Amino acid sequence: MIKFRNNGAIGALLDEYERAIIDLKMVVEKVSSEELVKVIDAETENSACKSIQTILTHVSRAGHRYVVEARNVQGEENAFPEEKLFDTIEKYQTELDNMFKYTEKLFDDYPEMDLYKKVDMRWKQIVNLDLLFEHTIVHVLRHRRQIERFLSVM
Repeated sequence: MIKFRNNGAIGALLDEYERAIIDLKMVVEKVSSEELVKVIDAETENSACKSIQTILTHVSRAGHRYVVEARNVQGEENAFPEEKLFDTIEKYQTELDNMFKYTEKLFDDYPEMDLYKKVDMRWKQIVNLDLLFEHTIVHVLRHRRQIERFLSVM
């Protein structure tokens, strides 16, 4: 059950992000270890989109990267996370929970964060933090849909 946070825009972003992660975890909860690593899209040039495993690894790493970007804009100096491949859905579900907790911690540490502060993203676009975290939510949704499509052809 999702709790509704009462801290304005930050609360709404966290509520929707949590919901997106819960939905993703439900979609993958019955994926076997064999299905996890099976290459479904061998034609793609994007190595992060070949299997459910690579997609979940990408989603997790990106979620952590977005928080690092936001923390660095606050004056911190954090390194981007390394890629972590897991061999079971349970480990990915735990990793997705950790990704969310890492995001929650950001907003606990900076409860008055200026969501209009600009971030120069690695994909050569300047966005404000509000847009970055809206993207974070949609990123999970897009890859949830991609996994659903993969599961439909297995």
